[in-house]
Amino acid sequence: MLPYSVVEHSSSAILPILKACKTVRDIYQIHTRIIRRGYEQDHFLISQFLSIFANFSPSNLSYPTSVFNSVFCPNIYLWNILMKAHCESYSLGECFSLFGRMRRESNVCPDKYTFPSLIKACSSGLALREGRIVHGLTVRSGTDGDVFVGSSLIDFYGKCKEIECARKVFDGMSWRNEVSWTALMVGYLNSGDVEAAQCLFDEMPKRNESTWNAMIKGLVKMGDVKNARKLFDTMPVRNEVSFTTLIDGYAKAGDMAAARSLFDELPQKDLVSWSALMSGYVQNGKPGEAVKAFSEMRALNLNPDEFILVSLMSACSQLGSLELANWIESYIKEGSFDLKRTHVAAALVDMNAKCGNMERATSLFEDMPKRDLISYCSMIQGLSIHGCGAQAVLLFDRMIDEGKLKDAYELIQSMPVESHAAWGALLGACRLHSDVELGEMVAQRLFELEPHNAGNYVLLSNIYADADKWLNVFSLRDKMSERGVRKIPGCSYVDSTNQG
Repeated sequence: MLPYSVVEHSSSAILPILKACKTVRDIYQIHTRIIRRGYEQDHFLISQFLSIFANFSPSNLSYPTSVFNSVFCPNIYLWNILMKAHCESYSLGECFSLFGRMRRESNVCPDKYTFPSLIKACSSGLALREGRIVHGLTVRSGTDGDVFVGSSLIDFYGKCKEIECARKVFDGMSWRNEVSWTALMVGYLNSGDVEAAQCLFDEMPKRNESTWNAMIKGLVKMGDVKNARKLFDTMPVRNEVSFTTLIDGYAKAGDMAAARSLFDELPQKDLVSWSALMSGYVQNGKPGEAVKAFSEMRALNLNPDEFILVSLMSACSQLGSLELANWIESYIKEGSFDLKRTHVAAALVDMNAKCGNMERATSLFEDMPKRDLISYCSMIQGLSIHGCGAQAVLLFDRMIDEGKLKDAYELIQSMPVESHAAWGALLGACRLHSDVELGEMVAQRLFELEPHNAGNYVLLSNIYADADKWLNVFSLRDKMSERGVRKIPGCSYVDSTNQG
């Protein structure tokens, strides 16, 4: 129950009740009271309402948007809150749509708090063209000199690997803070220039924990665990992120003894650090140790999240224990975890398939809202292992029929024994789905496997013809002649396209 006993003589009396909300339903009730009290035009109160609602339900902003739409002449603060919420949860197109509406309909101008949200959305989508447009708008509005806007632009260009642009923004800033320096350093790391990143790190007038952790993460990503450890040892203050990053680095390097030793040194172990340890054991083929770590965590009365459970299911897949698989699935159901989440569903399919429960694996697979390569591989491998080869072939054909061509390509590449028939089926599917780029890649592999099979050349020729790439058709015909490949009698280079 919400503390409605508070006397509401002003809008400020509603604010503590609003902040006490525990569910979206509570927020709906508070909004009713806001309307009844006539406070729906109180900009400060509505701004708090929008922020709190967005935190509760970030993927559904229709209700807070309708509340915003009820405000006459919303100020820039309200616009910025709604813009930030959209940029964190919605598509880039929807973010720009709201931004366009702000510029058209309102009497406010975008400010130094508007642009960082929009730039961040461009960074997340690696949308270089759109980000450059926003950069131009910051220059026109005079906000490009702000340290937060500048830092956002550096981060954007760094993520897009346009490091020279990031450096230009950095050099043009009249004042830089730790965020600006760190953003450029991370940009260099993303571009693979560890030396430049290290130089920048050494030049920094001041470093915060994020700076140290970003440098350690960059070195770990490059596989330089030795120097990452040296940096870790010189940190003035270490937090959970510092420990977890290096634990992950040791795990990726295959040194689980060092990973465990560092984990044991961690004073406060959170779910992220337990997840790093467990996934490290799984990656290094030590599923039994991963299960032991899970038991240790439970003994400390820590409730696992879905990422830890995915690691546990991966460990169970390696062990092949149907008894453990049944216990895990029962535990997940009791904990009310969302089985529809793609990575959770995929892990469940893989676990059941590898532990021999193909009936359950098939049921989970068919119920998946979105099937990815991992889930297809798990099912096909499970069917093959348990003597259902014909069903495995049918499932592979189904994957192609559904247009998952790149997934099929990756699956064939991962097979221990290459299947000529699988490559041939995929080439046929590339023609069916008009995928010229992948068709060329598949055909090149077939030319290596079956250099004198004219059918593969003819099929690629038809893919080119369907796309009106006639120069490619003639070039491929010449290549057949050079290699001494003879056309199949009765089979045309262009069997479904009329040139004339």
